[in-house]
Amino acid sequence: MRDLVAGTKYLVEGQKWVGRHGRWWGFGMLPALLTLVGYVVALAFLGAWSLDLADWVTPFADHWSSPWRGLLRDTLAALFFGGGLLLSLLTFTAVTLLVGQPFYEALCAKVDETEGDAPTPPDTSLWRELLIAVRDSVYVLARVAAFGVVLFACGFIPVVGQTVVPVLGFLVSGFFLTVELTAVALQRRRVPQPERIRLLRARLGLALGFGTPLVLAFLVPLVTVFAMPGAVAGATLLARDLVPTAPEEEEQGPASDFAATPARPVPGNPYATP
Repeated sequence: MRDLVAGTKYLVEGQKWVGRHGRWWGFGMLPALLTLVGYVVALAFLGAWSLDLADWVTPFADHWSSPWRGLLRDTLAALFFGGGLLLSLLTFTAVTLLVGQPFYEALCAKVDETEGDAPTPPDTSLWRELLIAVRDSVYVLARVAAFGVVLFACGFIPVVGQTVVPVLGFLVSGFFLTVELTAVALQRRRVPQPERIRLLRARLGLALGFGTPLVLAFLVPLVTVFAMPGAVAGATLLARDLVPTAPEEEEQGPASDFAATPARPVPGNPYATP
């Protein structure tokens, strides 16, 4: 329970941080705004062409009598648009983080700078960082999709499917949203993607307390735009808890040598950046 409260506290502290640094709040909103505009345009085109698409995939219905032909194609058009809308909701955060990689890298560095003990980021080119971000996003989305299939199947279980499964869906989404948002800060600390998930799984309450409220808030796209800079700032603060910097320690080798994840950050954490 303490970690659950701490995760929510990091979320609030991140919003407070951008509130105190208004320039960085505006700077951090730019990627979300660009992504939102792109998604709105794409959905507008999908809405305009969904009926034509439904006509194209159902040539066999050309000779059907009314109202069956229209009912089939209107239903398919609605499904196409609904599927596009659902896909946009599921991928909006990942795409925003990808588009905003340079922005959020700078925001994360500023948070580390103001809080002290900032790590020395890996000497990686922007293109290399973008490739890593794409790979990590696909990795996370594949896991989310796998959980989604299981939860969808469980949704047909009477009672449980209408009560427990939706709650589990929000919790799973909250966990992986935390994984995505902490990616920039943990990448700066040289923590590879699989180990990020292990670290957050060891502090599950922390991850859920941070990510689940955001999932609920991010259901409204405009809230995503305004809250994303604070979410990245809060995720950086959370990452500092998971992997505290330790300037006085000697480098202990690459992150892949890590053998066991502690339940709490302790001195000597192998991911601490000297």
